[in-house]
Amino acid sequence: MGFPDVHMALQFLILWPSLDHAAKLVRARAGAIDGDYYELLSPAADTLDARDPLAATLLRRAMIDFTLQAARSKRYRHAARHLQECKNLADRIAPFAPHIDHATYVNQLRRDHSKKSAFWDKVGGK
Repeated sequence: MGFPDVHMALQFLILWPSLDHAAKLVRARAGAIDGDYYELLSPAADTLDARDPLAATLLRRAMIDFTLQAARSKRYRHAARHLQECKNLADRIAPFAPHIDHATYVNQLRRDHSKKSAFWDKVGGK
């Protein structure tokens, strides 16, 4: 849990596997996760979906946030899919605390990235 490189720790825990510890790591250190590590984060989120939907959501949020903050338009399609996956998991998460719930997260995205129409076009009514 205290390993300096959160990404290496996550990879180890997913591959071990120790999924409960991986989920705990993600929930505890979500702010340290770099969404540019999509080769690790996307399969890790898929692996954690059933066991810990909050951890899976936090991994997907990291990828969405990175994509939008860095304006990586080639990744908008994936970010829109990740946002839909977050929406699909939201009903299974109680509580979100200390993290924000899905509706609040989407509202923040809309506020902070309202001009990224190429992304919002891919999101549609999601």
